[in-house]
Amino acid sequence: MEREMKRVSQKIEQFNRHHQPPQTTALEQQKTHTGLSEDCEVPSDPTYPLCAEKMEFLQLHWKTDPCYAFYGVDGTTCSFLKYLSQTEDFCSSSAGHNHSAPPWHQKPPVHTQKAEIRTSLAPLYEGVRNSTSPGLRFIRSRAQRMEQRWIQAGLNMRERSNISVSREMRVLLYPGTLAGGLGQRFEAMVERGGPLGELVQWADLGASLTILGHNVTLTTSQHLLHSLIGAAPGRGSCPIQRPLTFDLIYTDYHGLAHLQGAMGIAFRHYQCRFRILDSFGTEPAFNLGTYARSREYKTLWGSWDLHPQQFMTMFPHTPDNSFLGFVSEEAMNADVEKEDSYEKGNVAVVYAKQEYMWEGKFDYVKMISEEFETHATVYSRSGVPSKLPTFVTNHGLLSQEHFVQLLRQAKVFVGLGFPYEGPAPIEAIAMGCAFLQPRFNPPHSSKNNNFYRGKPTTRKISSQHPYAEEFIGKPHVWTVDINNSTEIRQTVKDILHAEVKPFTPREFTCEGMLERLQAYITHQTFCSKTLPSWPPKSVLRVLLSPLGESCADVCQRSSLRCEPALFHHLNSAATFSSLELNCSRVEPEVSHLFPAYSPWGRQCHLQQEPLLFSCAGSDPSFRRLCACRVFLPGQVALCPDCQ
Repeated sequence: MEREMKRVSQKIEQFNRHHQPPQTTALEQQKTHTGLSEDCEVPSDPTYPLCAEKMEFLQLHWKTDPCYAFYGVDGTTCSFLKYLSQTEDFCSSSAGHNHSAPPWHQKPPVHTQKAEIRTSLAPLYEGVRNSTSPGLRFIRSRAQRMEQRWIQAGLNMRERSNISVSREMRVLLYPGTLAGGLGQRFEAMVERGGPLGELVQWADLGASLTILGHNVTLTTSQHLLHSLIGAAPGRGSCPIQRPLTFDLIYTDYHGLAHLQGAMGIAFRHYQCRFRILDSFGTEPAFNLGTYARSREYKTLWGSWDLHPQQFMTMFPHTPDNSFLGFVSEEAMNADVEKEDSYEKGNVAVVYAKQEYMWEGKFDYVKMISEEFETHATVYSRSGVPSKLPTFVTNHGLLSQEHFVQLLRQAKVFVGLGFPYEGPAPIEAIAMGCAFLQPRFNPPHSSKNNNFYRGKPTTRKISSQHPYAEEFIGKPHVWTVDINNSTEIRQTVKDILHAEVKPFTPREFTCEGMLERLQAYITHQTFCSKTLPSWPPKSVLRVLLSPLGESCADVCQRSSLRCEPALFHHLNSAATFSSLELNCSRVEPEVSHLFPAYSPWGRQCHLQQEPLLFSCAGSDPSFRRLCACRVFLPGQVALCPDCQ
């Protein structure tokens, strides 16, 4: 009986072992944890050629950044595959699972609400109301001081019927120069007479976007930046967690680096939305990384591979970029203008806020002081004796309001050669001052000047303020050889007797900046694969340069503007034929000088890389095909059919 009972028990155990569910293996637990039902092997899919390479990278480096663990990477093959298929999009999902774009790659809902002109700058103040940052306080103060002018300019725009209406954009303003440790050093310099030009531009950009009806967020906090763009926690090796909610991000070179560090591979996906405030310009030869490295154009500031028109300059000196500009802060109020009261004393104010800018310039200033009572606004530390000459009255650093009061009394604003291309001369001219500045012979450039060395530009600066010299001129602007005492004394006497009334080019008025920025937001679309359609082809004027001249110079000499967005219209063999140039061969090549014609061998060169269409650049071997256009008087960025 016992033997029978034992035999039955064994049968039951065998039956249970045969019919019980199989044990879950560690690999199957990985599959359950990661949501993959197939074996975790690297799939062979030609549409994802980098999958195996990325798997090897993660195996070695997944512990180097906490962001990988945040996305579920735990060292297993399955977690690697899940991350690379669902977060970074380098591998396909396992069979039986639909592959969809990772969350950051998907498009957020598009808002179609139209932007309406605002009659208040209150939304701009929200982000800077309680800030202790000197830079943000300056931005707020400038916007508040000019608010009524901005509002009136917006109302004037609303009454015009030829201005395109864009949809409301969600816009992030991130001045990287004011962020982190760099921001603290920059703001400390500002309080000791450092540069304010960048802050002027940021203030006017924020005011413009707000008046135009866009949803503006302004921050200088890297921590808040990470939150706003949905950055994953860690060191920036991983992409952002969600689709970018901002239609446009305005930043600078420093901010661009911060964004790259926070966005991971999503940076390239969204880079078409960036706009870079770049005072001195970035030419295409420096912008395209592979080209810059192979042709010795590499600098610390270039190689971002953006569209050159995404860089936005303070003055229209680099036609390859977009001219953003700023607004001249006229001091004359409406009552003074009506009275036509521009009487000035024999007062000169010197444009230099730090003592080092005066080195070697005392004799020049001395000759000016023979006719003018000479004043300065140079920063001086308490208890440190001033090194300025005794014939100069130094007021120290002044607030903008007190500086304006001083310029109201002055007849001449004196440049010493540095800083280059700042906003102050334009504002002084707007207040009825003549601007006297040094001529540079030879011109200053990266070849002979430490300031421009390393900048992504080949420009040659003929004076302290080329825009004032070329676009405004006498009687508002006088350019002299400061080593020629005869020329200086004669020019000073000419200024003394000249009638110089306040003057502001339209492009430096509130309304001028609004219409320019409105045109950019409406028409510049760098996220599209299609060829640019703005400005329209109807404004194209094709010119053939002499040997060794740039298109920027050729167009300007004909009172036209070089327009890089039009180059694709003339990048064909037909254009050479229309100019009666017989080509022995026509081939697309990669060079920022092309399209161009070489008389030696009658070779015609087309441009193969659209990012290298460039107004800058010349070579004695080539006659360049140049895309030029007309422009509106006082508004060089626009043309009659461009608004």
